[in-house]
Amino acid sequence: MKKLLYILSAALFVGCGSAPVEQSAEIQVIGHRGGRYEVDENTLSAFVESYNNGVNSYETDVRLTADNELVISHDASLKRIFGVDVDVEKSTRAELTQHKSLKGNPVLFVDELAAFYGSKDVRYVEWEMKSNNYTPEQLKIYCDKLYNTVMPLKPENTLYIFSSFDERAILTMKELHPDIEGMYITAQPVCDEVIEKVLSLGIHRVGATIHATSRDAMKKAHEAGIVVNLWPGKCVEDFQLAYALGADIACSDVPVAVLNFIKDNMKWINPNKDLK
Repeated sequence: MKKLLYILSAALFVGCGSAPVEQSAEIQVIGHRGGRYEVDENTLSAFVESYNNGVNSYETDVRLTADNELVISHDASLKRIFGVDVDVEKSTRAELTQHKSLKGNPVLFVDELAAFYGSKDVRYVEWEMKSNNYTPEQLKIYCDKLYNTVMPLKPENTLYIFSSFDERAILTMKELHPDIEGMYITAQPVCDEVIEKVLSLGIHRVGATIHATSRDAMKKAHEAGIVVNLWPGKCVEDFQLAYALGADIACSDVPVAVLNFIKDNMKWINPNKDLK
């Protein structure tokens, strides 16, 4: 199956007038939650391990605790990763630090992850704002604190993106800090409706689902000046599909496996596309 999809992706690019395989091509490979199928997702151990294995671009998730601290957590509860049904947003930082993941890692906070990124050669980070249930007042506190926590520690040549399914978060962040790069995330494929939504938010980046996205829709998005991140990337084959569709970014749960596959089988690809 891998060989078949590899041949298919190469054929799509050659057959559609894109660069032949002996020439170079670019796409940015990022580790979703650090690479959640390969590591203990969204823990410091996850980012250290994936970085040591060649990953230099990431997506992660940010929530606000009861005492207005910023914690790295995709889920509203610690149950899936930590084995305890604790509501992240109703807990304080001190309370959350008492827990260890099922693999023995502590809860990670944004200031800790920002410090890690600041000391490494990291190219690209998506800070996903998990803010759908926040009041406008909470949203302002959240956005302002997130910006002021991560931006002072951002390496000079690293691109930081503030992304969300919650368009309020993007608009609030842009209002408070007009210099930010925002990205709208959607469970839809790239389509006319999604393109219009992105442009209406005054941004030029989208994270859309890989399944049902077409090359024609990708062409429209690119013609509109939109940088496209396709997800989910559960396996190497999903990366190949994202590449074949012309994605700028492939968000992967197995980034180390993808980078190794590129090195061994798709040497013409540069997995560190310049997205600035």
